[in-house]
Amino acid sequence: METNINYTESSVWRDPRAIALMIAASLTVMAAATISPALPGLERQFPDNATNAFLIRILVPAPSLAVVLMAPWCGIIADRSGRRRMLLAGLILFIIAGSAGLVLPTLPSILFSRLCLGVALAMIMTAQSALLGDYFSGKALHAVSSGQVSARNLGGLVFILLAGLLATVGPRLSFAVYALPMLILPFFWRVIAEPPRKAGAAETRVAPVSGSSQRLVILLCCGQMAVTMLFFVMPTQLPFFLSAQGYESPAMTGAALGMLMLAGGVAALGYPRIRAAIGDGGNWACGFGLMAAGFALFATNTAEVAIFFGCAAIGAGYSLAIPGFVALSLAATPPERRGKTGAFLTGSVFLGQFLSPFLSSPAIAYWGWHSSSIGLAVILGIAGLISVLCARSSPYPR
Repeated sequence: METNINYTESSVWRDPRAIALMIAASLTVMAAATISPALPGLERQFPDNATNAFLIRILVPAPSLAVVLMAPWCGIIADRSGRRRMLLAGLILFIIAGSAGLVLPTLPSILFSRLCLGVALAMIMTAQSALLGDYFSGKALHAVSSGQVSARNLGGLVFILLAGLLATVGPRLSFAVYALPMLILPFFWRVIAEPPRKAGAAETRVAPVSGSSQRLVILLCCGQMAVTMLFFVMPTQLPFFLSAQGYESPAMTGAALGMLMLAGGVAALGYPRIRAAIGDGGNWACGFGLMAAGFALFATNTAEVAIFFGCAAIGAGYSLAIPGFVALSLAATPPERRGKTGAFLTGSVFLGQFLSPFLSSPAIAYWGWHSSSIGLAVILGIAGLISVLCARSSPYPR
């Protein structure tokens, strides 16, 4: 099978491998947030004590921690043993570990299944990131990368709504959502092929990557982690922000987060055209500028309409900013090292998610919502300006 071919943007959407990789990317949201609607019901099923209260609250972030710890090892294995087997094995483990909460009797056993789910997610995300670079290049690489961001947002919206409906019937039923990938497993088995390896690759040592390429990948992964940390202030702190403004209804929080995901899903679809028109630096400036405008709106206006516009701006800005980090990192990496780059990209996202509340919560407690929102807007505005200045001197083409 041919790999790394330059497709037109429209033909990418007819490639079943691209569709498979977009579906794989959507599992990121399913892993973390799908059980959120079930947490109150789960808490009522177990004795009310400090230990159980703690275990309930770490069920959501537990997979992220496992991803951060396991992604580097998955990257090494993917480069040595292949991507296809890792992706399919990770998908099977995802189905088993994710849906195990339907029947597991204790909170510690459910927590263990959540950690196993994180291992599965590390396998899936590392393998699919490497395959993205193996299968596509140029504009097609950027198109599929943005399609993955859109799939994460729109898929996450569907998964969370479905889990919420199931949780109204019974808290354990939310775990049934994790069995849905069983329906697409045959499709993955059919369309995902292992990229051909160069003759003698197994017997020879991998050639070292140039220092400039390594620095670029590290810089892009750090940038992705930083932007994810800033963005993740929304799902972790938005409910408390709304409560502080007098919006106590969970429906308001759900609607605001839904707007965040919906705007992100739509904006990501426009990324290839925006990038083609204004380049990587201009696209990042646009993304960071939208995020800055969203946080600035929170600082200056707390009316319902302003909050929804702010969420839409932040969601759209994040979805415009993220695809470039992934596509440029993979484009700068030789095929024999894309597993490791995929691991770094995967780990940077989940590390950013994991660290975000540890930084945002003390900042908000010390400075308050108003000053913290202004600070986030200023940081993102500066990031947009820097991205424009760096793009002018970048040796890497569009």
